[in-house]
Amino acid sequence: MGLRYPGGFISASYNAAAFNVATVLASYLVIAGGGGGGGAGASQGGSGGGGAGGYLSGSSLSLTSGTTYVVTVGGGGPGAASADTRGTAGSNSVFVSLTSIGGGEGAQGASGNHTGGNGGSGGGGKYAAGGTGTVGQGNNGGSGIASGNFNGGGGGGAGAVGGNGNGTGGAGGAGSASSITGSSVTRAGGGGGAGWATAAGTGGAGGGGNGGRNSQSQAGSAGTANTGGGGGGGFTGGAGGSGVVIISLPQPATATTGSPTVTTSGSNTVYTFTGSGTITL
Repeated sequence: MGLRYPGGFISASYNAAAFNVATVLASYLVIAGGGGGGGAGASQGGSGGGGAGGYLSGSSLSLTSGTTYVVTVGGGGPGAASADTRGTAGSNSVFVSLTSIGGGEGAQGASGNHTGGNGGSGGGGKYAAGGTGTVGQGNNGGSGIASGNFNGGGGGGAGAVGGNGNGTGGAGGAGSASSITGSSVTRAGGGGGAGWATAAGTGGAGGGGNGGRNSQSQAGSAGTANTGGGGGGGFTGGAGGSGVVIISLPQPATATTGSPTVTTSGSNTVYTFTGSGTITL
């Protein structure tokens, strides 16, 4: 039935589905891939550690029922494969409007001054400043020191700047903790800077790889997978750890791809993506 007017009726049709759209508030953790550590020859100063992948978290992201969302998980950047070359920056992770920036690469130990790469968190420098971190996602890398023990700077972490190469290689900056899965886990630590005349820097809490002592041909360690940790600097650099995307919903998703791990935390269903995929509400 419609509305009556002198010449007949106007049909009163409508789309019922348009009145049933619901908004779902999600908690999230989006971490990009960590940067790879730099390489340094035995006769050069220490190379820099890789910066942690960008770290974004929150508890009130508005999503729409019935919609499919793409999840992109960034890979860690390769470490320097040979002495005196830079690492490679990590890849971005993306969910809806959120883009976490890949960690900056660690500087090479080749002759001269070399800054760390910019990224979610910055990579450590060699005889120069570390790279710049992205505001709201991470911190700057540490400086490499051009006197004394000539050690590389540590990569920045989500929770702290990378250490300078004073005395030993710079320590990687600490990551940040999240309880989105129901227990507190620290992720996105920076990679340790390479040592030259002294010990290398340790990786930052949250998956940062330890540095190696390049004067003894020690390689840097890789960042831990699915933490976004930076790789350690060394004779050759450690690879950055891959990223992760975690989504916590007050109701189960209707479908997913990419094989996320599904757990619960209180009344919420939690989806942990260690590879790219989709989620449908």
